[in-house]
Amino acid sequence: MFEIDEIIIVKLGLTALLGLIIGLERELKRKPVGLKTSLVLSIVSCLLTIVSMESAYSFPGDAEVNITMDPLRLAAQIVSGIGFLGAGVILHRGNDTISGLTTAAIIWGAAGIGIAVGAGFFMEAILGVILLIISVELIPFLLMWIGPMRLKEKEVYLKIIVHNSDFINDIVKELKEDKIKIEKMKLKDMKDDLHMLDLRTSVHYKRLTTDIYTHLSQLPGVRSVEIESR
Repeated sequence: MFEIDEIIIVKLGLTALLGLIIGLERELKRKPVGLKTSLVLSIVSCLLTIVSMESAYSFPGDAEVNITMDPLRLAAQIVSGIGFLGAGVILHRGNDTISGLTTAAIIWGAAGIGIAVGAGFFMEAILGVILLIISVELIPFLLMWIGPMRLKEKEVYLKIIVHNSDFINDIVKELKEDKIKIEKMKLKDMKDDLHMLDLRTSVHYKRLTTDIYTHLSQLPGVRSVEIESR
């Protein structure tokens, strides 16, 4: 019968719990990497770290040959090897924005937590998860209240189709008067004397996207409005 050291059970159990906490945070936000992925990453990272350490210290060796092994050699490859998963969740959208960076960092963090627990740094791993959740959830919320104005704004992408180019200046002026800051503008001619304004704007985070849509739809010369808010 094979015997399993109690400390190994503790390590795997603790890393599963910490991975559960990390995955739950992503799951609640409907992110691509959720509960199951975080659990697999943390548990397997912990397991590989345990295997790496146990192999180094239990290698039979030879009386005439001095064999030395790095106990964390296998675990060290996890940090670099996990990159392909992180790259898979980073998306480059058509409006020149990149999303998924936080989720990619969470993947890397879940693997790091597993390595820490596997190496026996229990308190460090627990503290790491606490600080990770605070950094992702609490600090951004606090900065929305006490941070600079820029952090209190959200990005809104607009595609406005107008009947005639004469209305473009009036629409841009109306956006500025409505406290909608234009960060980037692209104009495009379309068929039947239609024109498209492709805008990247910023508004106060409390501003409802539906209110912006309703307001723009009622402006003179506007045929259609497409809006996307981050």
